[in-house]
Amino acid sequence: MCKLLAFSGSLRQHSYNHSIVVAASEGARAAGCKVTIVHLNDFKAPLFSEEDEAVSGIPDGAKKLKTLMMEHDGFLIATPEYNSSYSAALKNAIDWASRMEDGEKPLQAFKGKTAVIMAASPGALGGIRALAALRTLLANIGMYVHPAQQAIGKVSGLVDTSGKVVDEATLKKLHALGKQSVTYTNALKNG
Repeated sequence: MCKLLAFSGSLRQHSYNHSIVVAASEGARAAGCKVTIVHLNDFKAPLFSEEDEAVSGIPDGAKKLKTLMMEHDGFLIATPEYNSSYSAALKNAIDWASRMEDGEKPLQAFKGKTAVIMAASPGALGGIRALAALRTLLANIGMYVHPAQQAIGKVSGLVDTSGKVVDEATLKKLHALGKQSVTYTNALKNG
């Protein structure tokens, strides 16, 4: 059984991106994969600095997230779009998780793993520009990024007050993306 780690690059409590990654996770679970959904807020770390790392090591939150990443076969990632790119919180989490500790291989949390990416925005483009930048970053650290992705525009009208995606067409797209992540991850995992 494949194991996917699902998270949003947003630190907002009621993030639309968290809403869509949860919906995609439902599709992955329905396809037989174990999915762990986490919030980056639970793994906060200061902005990455090699000098801070030399003095204090990798912060506990970053270590915990990296451990979770290493325990999973791939990721479902949703990112908000800030100034045409992914969030600083997401980049910081990736930067810390990329740091090698004793007994680890370079980029062990990422290399050879799958990533399925998505974005949501109240605007019409749905965060599509952030996905192009995120795809490049993840490929450069050794991940297999699925060719399919979703950019959900005008998302504020597609979720209810609790943050659950309720629009049937959007749910169908996100469930399908989650299912594709399982097929993709299993194909790579099984050679």
